[in-house]
Amino acid sequence: MTQRRSPTVRRRRLGAELRKHREEAGVTIETVADRLHCSTSKVSRIETGHTSATPRDVRAMLEIYGIDGDESAELVQISREARQKGWWHPYSTVLTGAYVGLEAEANSVRAYEQQVVPGLLQTEEYARAMIRSARPDISADEVERRVRVRIERQSLLMQDDPIDLWMVLDEAVVSRPVGGDAVMRAQIHHLVVTAELPNVTLQVLPFSAGAHAGMDGTFTILDFPEPTDTDVVYAENATGGLFLEKADELRKYVFIFDHIRAAALRPEESVSLLADLAKEPLWEWRQRGLT
Repeated sequence: MTQRRSPTVRRRRLGAELRKHREEAGVTIETVADRLHCSTSKVSRIETGHTSATPRDVRAMLEIYGIDGDESAELVQISREARQKGWWHPYSTVLTGAYVGLEAEANSVRAYEQQVVPGLLQTEEYARAMIRSARPDISADEVERRVRVRIERQSLLMQDDPIDLWMVLDEAVVSRPVGGDAVMRAQIHHLVVTAELPNVTLQVLPFSAGAHAGMDGTFTILDFPEPTDTDVVYAENATGGLFLEKADELRKYVFIFDHIRAAALRPEESVSLLADLAKEPLWEWRQRGLT
């Protein structure tokens, strides 16, 4: 079981437990807010994991629900852990949403990417070039801060309790020379090297596969070691992305991912293709074909 701890996941777990106990006790949010002398929106945000709760508030809420003893003590301790700062806190000005905090404690990540190499697999030079192109409105300092976050995240693949990563890349990802020829060749070589890790599975979905189950867009499925922490689907977009947690939504995306990986090249074929592309990339012979 992973030893990694994320305040984001703790906050989410605490909120789910408090909501469950409130509903089982038949208590309304309005009643809780009245007893705590706070707004109903605060109680709602605590239950959805968007706001951390003080140990004092948690004790008061559990008293209302008739929860005491070891269960109360455990949830109060979780509330303390939820108020700690994650490693990513200094970068909060360049992060949107809770994804990095959820990823930090995930047991595994399954993802499909259509356009760019995902952050966990990017080289520093590729990340810098990609961010500069995608966000021409931000300062050079902000670009560097975003690059630093991406490089820090990659420790999840190498530490004693590494995350299990299964990534399917559309062929378009390795067909566009982000940052130019040298940067992209180095990036593809980095994919080959990273795919050798025992906790990383990498597949390429070739253009020859034609229409496929993932054509609606990029997504990531995060699952967690604790059964009380429900899996999450993250569908990324330009404003930060959407988190999906309902059981039917999760089933749909697991189904889609299974179909995508079945349509993709096998892992060993994918790595062989990437090794060839690092030597003779697609963009070079396509350019020759245009001359």
